[in-house]
Amino acid sequence: RYSLHLLFEAPISQCVLIACSENDISSEMFFLSILPLRHDDLKEMLDSNKDSLKLEAMKRIVAMIARGKNASDLFPAVVKNVACKNIEVKKLVYVYLVRYAEEQQDLALLSISTFQRGLKDPNQLIRASALRVLSSIRVTIIVPIMMLAIKEAASDMSPYVRKTAAHAIPKLYSLDPEQKDQLIEVIEKLLADKTTLVAGSVVMAFEEVCPERIDLIHKNYRKLCNLLIDVEEWGQVVIINMLTRYARTQFLNPNINEKKAEAMAMAKRKPYVMDPDHRLLLRNTKPLLQSRNAAVVMAVAQLYFHLAPKAEVGVIAKALVRLLRSHSEVQYVVLQNVATMTIKRRGMFEPYLKSFYIRSTDPTQIKVLKLEVLTNLANETNISTILREFQTYIKSMDKDFVAATIQAIGRCATNIGEVRDTCLNGLVQLLSNRDELVVAESVVVIKKLLQMQPEKHSDIIKHMAKLTDNIQVPMARASILWLIGEYCEHVPKIAPDVLRKMAKSFTNEEDIVKLQIINLAAKLYLTNSKQTKLLTQYVLNLAKYDQNYDIRDRARFIRQLIVPTEKSGALSKYAKKLFLALKPAPVLESPFKDRDHFQLGSLSHLLNAKAGGYQELPDWPEAAPDPSVRNVEVKESVRCDTQCGSDNLICQTFLSPFDSDLFSTESDSASGSESGSGSGEESGSGSQMLSFSTIAPSSTVKSYELLHRITGEGLSVEYCFSRQPFSSDANMVAVQMQFTNNSTSETKSLHMEDVKLQSGMRVKEFAEIESLPAGESATAVMGIDFCDSTQAANFQLKFFVSIQPPVGELMQPVFLTENEFKKEQGQLMGMNEITEKLTLDIKCRNEHAIVQRVTTTANLSRVPCGSDKECRFAGRTVTSGSLVLVTVVTKDEGATQLTVNCEKMVIGTMLVKDILLALTQ
Repeated sequence: RYSLHLLFEAPISQCVLIACSENDISSEMFFLSILPLRHDDLKEMLDSNKDSLKLEAMKRIVAMIARGKNASDLFPAVVKNVACKNIEVKKLVYVYLVRYAEEQQDLALLSISTFQRGLKDPNQLIRASALRVLSSIRVTIIVPIMMLAIKEAASDMSPYVRKTAAHAIPKLYSLDPEQKDQLIEVIEKLLADKTTLVAGSVVMAFEEVCPERIDLIHKNYRKLCNLLIDVEEWGQVVIINMLTRYARTQFLNPNINEKKAEAMAMAKRKPYVMDPDHRLLLRNTKPLLQSRNAAVVMAVAQLYFHLAPKAEVGVIAKALVRLLRSHSEVQYVVLQNVATMTIKRRGMFEPYLKSFYIRSTDPTQIKVLKLEVLTNLANETNISTILREFQTYIKSMDKDFVAATIQAIGRCATNIGEVRDTCLNGLVQLLSNRDELVVAESVVVIKKLLQMQPEKHSDIIKHMAKLTDNIQVPMARASILWLIGEYCEHVPKIAPDVLRKMAKSFTNEEDIVKLQIINLAAKLYLTNSKQTKLLTQYVLNLAKYDQNYDIRDRARFIRQLIVPTEKSGALSKYAKKLFLALKPAPVLESPFKDRDHFQLGSLSHLLNAKAGGYQELPDWPEAAPDPSVRNVEVKESVRCDTQCGSDNLICQTFLSPFDSDLFSTESDSASGSESGSGSGEESGSGSQMLSFSTIAPSSTVKSYELLHRITGEGLSVEYCFSRQPFSSDANMVAVQMQFTNNSTSETKSLHMEDVKLQSGMRVKEFAEIESLPAGESATAVMGIDFCDSTQAANFQLKFFVSIQPPVGELMQPVFLTENEFKKEQGQLMGMNEITEKLTLDIKCRNEHAIVQRVTTTANLSRVPCGSDKECRFAGRTVTSGSLVLVTVVTKDEGATQLTVNCEKMVIGTMLVKDILLALTQ
């Protein structure tokens, strides 16, 4: 329908407009898809009345920006469409404005009212985009508007908008630091947010604006620890790094007992007990070592290195070694940190020695770092293996790598005396190498090794003296001359001849060599002036007129010092002591020795220099700060008397699910002692009850009805297994009960009686609520010893009621390493192992779903595993402490094998059935 001359001669806008006038959508899209668009064409499309053209134009513009092309001249045409009603067009306009708002501030300011309307848009994406554009305009005049927008967004119903508000906080702070106090209020509000989407962003804002306000973290510490596993990956990195520094200010050093200097002081102190919150952080970050994101694994590794007890740090080694299979950039960062760790924690990487062997395909910087790690790991046991590796590396064509290998051999010889002679002989053999750089590096290292035992190696010194005719590398020549001068008494015949040769070539040598020739001449003059007096004067005369002022000054100084004249000062008497003094042998140390004062994983550690924005890792406190600052406020639901004694319900309050501390009171201890005597009367007899206390219920617990309001004449009771330790007796299962008075009158004298034990024994008048007002509720926790049995505990609560536990609630989680799990599993084979095969539904074939269903069914903890096809769980029965191990192995197309290893076969059998049902529902 369109002629070719129109297609190639007329502007594209005309072709499109003709298509539009004909309402031919297919032709319109055809032109847009095959022809390149000029900026003028895009402007005409943006001015069109058709949303389809505007959308296509914005797609083209955003694509141009993504390719790095400049589209700033389109700003006026784009900004007019900010009020477009089409959601897709509006989103792309906001993307464009975020990119160019800072460059075109005047035009962006004209649209402020539009952005403010966007903040009220029903669509959360539009609200977030409007705030993002508004915070990108770097004009101080709109700071009040930005502040108001951020405050409103921080209270938005959408967590995505609240996340955007957190991102806007650092932008506003950099624009106007005077707003810090108001921004801190917003940060404090967002830190209390319970959604995982916001957590990482607000912690980043906290780090940018007020990292010194550690008090803001106190009440949110436990929440952040518990949310950490579900936060997005980059948020996890930010939170872990922040919590590392927080922990260094709030907890005691778990390795304090290792310090010998404090042994006397520690004798007077109480033995170290790890703070539960410190343990909470270590426990909740440990699973993240299995993360697929290298930055997350590195963040957890540095946290463990800086915070964990020495015996527990080893768990990070396997995760870091796994990262060495990644890209070379990741390897470089990981090896930098491993090299630092191996200096103080060498033992944890020794089992993975072969993982640091060098491949021919490794880049030079990776090879050098692996050499560093191998050198740090070298000890009397593995040195022979490492030296064999080094012999292979010396044959490499990479000269920088060969030089680094020779230096590594020198360090091994320095650190391990048993192989010093072997290394020295090997380096001497390298002196006959055809490659001059290899010989030069060997000379430098041999020089350092000879300083340790020069009297034993005069033959080597003689051999090196002969190399002065062939070696041309300045550093190597200087090293040989220094050695001959320093130990000239061991080679009295060769040293003068070497000076004679050097005097001939003095004017053609490099400056570093000339300085060592002068030193050699001075030392020989002082020890053998008969043969070298004239040579020394000749050398000093040549140096007197050298172009380098350092050499001229050195010559004048030495002449006055060793050739006394009337003008010579008092120093000439001490010339021998100055020049021939014994010099300490050099210490060959790792360049990573003192780098751990920087937080591992940080840019400052990588550069070994403090980078902009780096925050110092605090020192451990001498005394532990008050741990109560991390307690979340307890909200009362019902006011009640908390009198002392076992006849009263101790507490009727709910605790925050993030507050894991148990509150112990005098009444707790009183009731505990009284009930303890009661349990002694029925020792081992079956279900036993203790007095009520309060425990925060788990967020995943299931509630059961104990008494219906109709049956209970207005009183209803629900119970759940809170999965928290029972404060009075660790061998009891905590059962949380909620009493609700649904009647119009007050319920009085509510107490438990006739508790039927398996042996028929009873406990009378166990607990009592004197009164419960109409419409009110009371909550308490009862401890029951089920003796690892699913038989019901029966009792009267005005009416007959019964509590029968699921088998999964008779357990408590236990934390095992992968090796401990395998070891224990190996001891629970045969009749203690139950295996079932099943096929998982498509919705349950991912790791997260399996873990959720298993842990909902049974109170078990996750065990680390190197395979993503296998999930492991561990726990112990509450009463007897019998070990329970669960393994779920998935294969292709949902085929799965469930294995339960348990010391108690009955419990194992019941548990298999429950987990099987949970996985196949």
